[in-house]
Amino acid sequence: MIPYLKLKRRGLLLCSLLLSAFVSTNAAVVKRPPAVDDSLFKQAGILNIMHKVADWQLNEWNTKGFTHKKYDWTNAACYTGIYALGTIKNNEEYLRALVNIGNALNWDTGPSRFMADDYCIGQTYSLLYKKYKQMRMLAPFIQQGDSIVNAPHDESLEWKNNIAQRQWAWCDALFMGPPALAYLSTVTENPKYLNTAISLWWKTTAYLYDPAEHLYFRDGSYLNKTEKNGKKIFWSRGNGWVLAGLVRVMENIPEENPEKKKFEALYKDMVAKIASLQQSDGSWHASLLDPESYPVKETSGTGFYTYAILWGLNRKLLDKKIYWPVVQKAWQALTASVHTDGMLGNVQRIGASPDSVTDDSTEVYGVGAFLLTGSELYKYVRKL
Repeated sequence: MIPYLKLKRRGLLLCSLLLSAFVSTNAAVVKRPPAVDDSLFKQAGILNIMHKVADWQLNEWNTKGFTHKKYDWTNAACYTGIYALGTIKNNEEYLRALVNIGNALNWDTGPSRFMADDYCIGQTYSLLYKKYKQMRMLAPFIQQGDSIVNAPHDESLEWKNNIAQRQWAWCDALFMGPPALAYLSTVTENPKYLNTAISLWWKTTAYLYDPAEHLYFRDGSYLNKTEKNGKKIFWSRGNGWVLAGLVRVMENIPEENPEKKKFEALYKDMVAKIASLQQSDGSWHASLLDPESYPVKETSGTGFYTYAILWGLNRKLLDKKIYWPVVQKAWQALTASVHTDGMLGNVQRIGASPDSVTDDSTEVYGVGAFLLTGSELYKYVRKL
């Protein structure tokens, strides 16, 4: 079990340190009051609801254990959001939670060396190393990164022969693999990892990106499939993985790198398309081109889209007049899905295509997307 945050009401900040990674306790977490509507776009309200969602997740891990392996991509996506919260002033306790997880794993990734899902956690290891400068946090992933760079990567991306074990042949992989290599490149100051990430990004894009729709198919098996309404199948969270992965790679591309503009062009094309598909409830439903077949809002895709849009607003890549209203509606949809105890609902279960969603469905990657969004919104409202 990992430690959970034992909280006191002291304004909006945490005031207790995390216990050992292996300590378990039955004491109840003190609940923070829910953010009220008029605080949703103020820093205090944003931080309040981020705490609420993150603390619920940490308490679930502590009291019930991990539903997935600690290194698993599901949790690794959650860690990205917890890390983002931890970088906000006076919230370092969340970083300590991640350090405890890393210690419990001996800073190893998953068992499949070339499977992107299994080294998604590497991006959090790199970010923690950047802060704490402890080589034990990074040494195993450097060795793995070298193996990935030196692999041939010359196979077709057709969805067969367990290709996902060796290549980024499904769109989810663009959140899992490229950012892990890109952050590793930044913290080691070695461009070879970023160069590999960029090269393989474009290989996957050449196969799965539909330039007419400005969206990615989930994998090769979906290239000729259609929804009930006859339109192509473009999975919301799948494209959320792509767009969130895209900005996390861009974050690590130096301005002088000629690839920067290519990534920015892809980013702007995708964002424009995604914004046009936002539903009246402020969210994106599980199927982007057939939302009527999945009429309930879905918060993991919505979270990743909103995070990516805010990332661009914070870096002045997007027009505020066009995209700030999109963010406002999306954040209201996201926060409305937070239960009184802090559980984030309306998260589509693990899958590879659009599926049903309920108010009571949750998953750790949805929490990660929510916290990534909150962290970028927290920065943005400060500038308003």
